[in-house]
Amino acid sequence: MAVTEITDATFEAEVTKSNTPVLVDFWAVWCGPCRMIAPMVEELSKEYAGKVKFCKVNVDDNNETAVQFGIRSIPTLLIFKNGQIAGQVIGAVSKERLKAEIDSALR
Repeated sequence: MAVTEITDATFEAEVTKSNTPVLVDFWAVWCGPCRMIAPMVEELSKEYAGKVKFCKVNVDDNNETAVQFGIRSIPTLLIFKNGQIAGQVIGAVSKERLKAEIDSALR
């Protein structure tokens, strides 16, 4: 399962109403650190297939959602469980750090 690109219009259906925990990667095309972690997010989407849904939101194209969640710097990764934020990672972090945050949110 790959990372799904979502928009302001699809955010609620894909994330807040999801029965599965969802990791949302807030990113932008021009953001170097965002491009650095993208392959890692892809890898994790395969490792957590069936347990966690992985989505990305381009903040330039979907400003409403970014503002709604107070995204001030990117990359910001939010983990949602039952429609609520269960975890947050800001900046380009190691795969281990991201896995620890996902595992913590799944408990």
